[in-house]
Amino acid sequence: MLPARLTRWLLCGVLRGSASALACHGFPEQFRERRCAAASSLLGRGRPHGPAATRDHERDTGVEERFLFPEYVLEPEPAPTPEELVQELVQQQQEEERQRRQRQQQRREERLKQKLRAGGRAPPAAELPDPPELPDPPVPPSGLHCSGCGAELHCQDPCVPGYLPGEKLRGAAPADSGSARLVCQRCWLLLHHRRALRLQVTRGQYLELVSAALQRPGPALVLYMVDLLDLPDALLPELPALVGPKQLIVLGNKVDLLPQDAPGYLGRLRDRLWDDCVRAGLLPAPGHQGPQHAGGDGEKNGNSSARSRTVVRDVRLISAKTGYGIEELISALQRAWRYRGDVYLVGATNAGKSTLFNTLLESDYCTAKGAEAIDRATISPWPGTTLNLLKFPICNPTPYRMFERQKRLKNDASKSEEDLNEQEQNQLSVLKKHGYVVGRVGRTFLYSKEQKNEFEFDADSLAFDMGNEPVEVVEKPTKRVELTPQDVKDAHWFYDTPGIMKENCILNLLTDKEVNNVLPTYSIVPRTFVLKPGMVLFLGAIGRIDFLKGNQSAWFTVVASNFLPVHITSLDKADAVYQRHAGHALLQVPMGGEERMAEFPPLVAEDITLKEGLGPSEAVADIKFSSAGWVAVTPHLRDRLHLRGYAPQGTVLTVRPPLLPYIVNIKGERIRRSVAYKTKKPPSLVYNVKKKKNMNM
Repeated sequence: MLPARLTRWLLCGVLRGSASALACHGFPEQFRERRCAAASSLLGRGRPHGPAATRDHERDTGVEERFLFPEYVLEPEPAPTPEELVQELVQQQQEEERQRRQRQQQRREERLKQKLRAGGRAPPAAELPDPPELPDPPVPPSGLHCSGCGAELHCQDPCVPGYLPGEKLRGAAPADSGSARLVCQRCWLLLHHRRALRLQVTRGQYLELVSAALQRPGPALVLYMVDLLDLPDALLPELPALVGPKQLIVLGNKVDLLPQDAPGYLGRLRDRLWDDCVRAGLLPAPGHQGPQHAGGDGEKNGNSSARSRTVVRDVRLISAKTGYGIEELISALQRAWRYRGDVYLVGATNAGKSTLFNTLLESDYCTAKGAEAIDRATISPWPGTTLNLLKFPICNPTPYRMFERQKRLKNDASKSEEDLNEQEQNQLSVLKKHGYVVGRVGRTFLYSKEQKNEFEFDADSLAFDMGNEPVEVVEKPTKRVELTPQDVKDAHWFYDTPGIMKENCILNLLTDKEVNNVLPTYSIVPRTFVLKPGMVLFLGAIGRIDFLKGNQSAWFTVVASNFLPVHITSLDKADAVYQRHAGHALLQVPMGGEERMAEFPPLVAEDITLKEGLGPSEAVADIKFSSAGWVAVTPHLRDRLHLRGYAPQGTVLTVRPPLLPYIVNIKGERIRRSVAYKTKKPPSLVYNVKKKKNMNM
């Protein structure tokens, strides 16, 4: 192996050669200096040399550490070639030229308006400015709706939901037969480029649209979807007023992202959801089996109070992405609700409503013809994707259909994973990567004869992956299927309503790239650190916990996106670390340097005093940073901790009872000379399949 000095000399020589090549292409000196500086910094990494350096390394270890564990670090991009750099510069020049022309056009229009106001005469035709490229106000609204978000298509204002360029909208206007399935510009960018356009839709407009839908006459059932990771903030205070006397079922979504901290954790999560529903002003149905202490609250308030509050008929845990609990939900709806009226899916933004809509669209809950005739809803980690009502016809659960469905479910449950075909096994392996609990969702009846009766659930089309790779859009059959008036006569519908914007949510402050890093889409792997008083934990640049006082060290378990970095430092260095690295690679979120941090709100402190510790195996509280995740704190027995939490101004820092109280046990060995433990990922469990028989050797 070559010595470090010789290696550095050789590598800098190679880079000087490439630097000369860059100079031949007309690149400035700063590109060459950057390449050599990167090489020096790369070779300078590693453990320090010498006794004094070794002592400094041992002293600093565990005090100044950054943790984005290797198994979740994206592979570094290769260095750009001179041709790529030339192309990038050309693109920048073209973009600058386009912006310059646009500014000139705006100044020309302003001067023309001033002349018109001063002289009061019409300008010559030569002085008229060129028409804008995208907005086309003369074209009236089309009456067509986006098949992805439900907004009415138009070409008047790009900031209004449903915008589509005029030439595309004109070409689609004659196609009233339904052959042309169009999506608006926003849905197109979400699906194909992962870009989210900020639209001018207020929280009041969302509430007004949902309220108008729920006030329609006739019996209706409301499915309220809750993001389990966001409890208790996921239960909106407007829920009782929105639902009113209608029947309500609460669905706890994203259970697939939470690891099993102890046996029976699903039952504990369900009881926790019951408790939060009661605290939010909802009552369990009379005689229904809810939490043991939930019924007493309703009795104390009296019958008049109970009648004035919304009643919860059931609480269920599901994963709209991996299919866990979906078949059981469909069976419960067909048995209890049957075919009495419409069903509305309601919830806050980013709760997974559109994902559940797509899953039920391809299940037994939708008619066989409707599953092929109706397009999927647009899904994205960006909050507020659905902008209007999307719907599909509900399948009438006749005795024959119920019998055939139960026969299919029984047949599916008798199969083990080894009995499935190769396509089903590959799909299950993909689902296992997405979540800890997986369920199979199938169809009993199909409309098109050419379609095979196969398992078609595809998680890649339901969620964005961690690597930000393009999502393959599932294509419908080439022969379009259309619903006739006879098909939907006297039909009841399943509606996906727009997500209600959450107040004081950190996602409202983030860009689309930052949202992709903050919101988890794969199963969460907890990261545990043991900290002493005087140490600080950074969760990106959007959360901070100072360990101010405690008799002993304590365990801090981060439950957040695997792409959100954790940085540990000392209390005296914390402010300097934030000032220097916020907006840069070390803390990652937000990203964009000093310019981005100038518009990002500052962190606001809040003192926290936790109750006495229950021992090294059970957490006493979760410190939740809005929708960005939480930190479970586990002190020693009878040790009372004093902490200080920081969250961006305008967001909510919540201290709640631990959602997964035993999550500190999901860790490996402690990393040598570090405050971190090795990560440990529990195995995924597949439901609705027969367990594999153990072979005795």
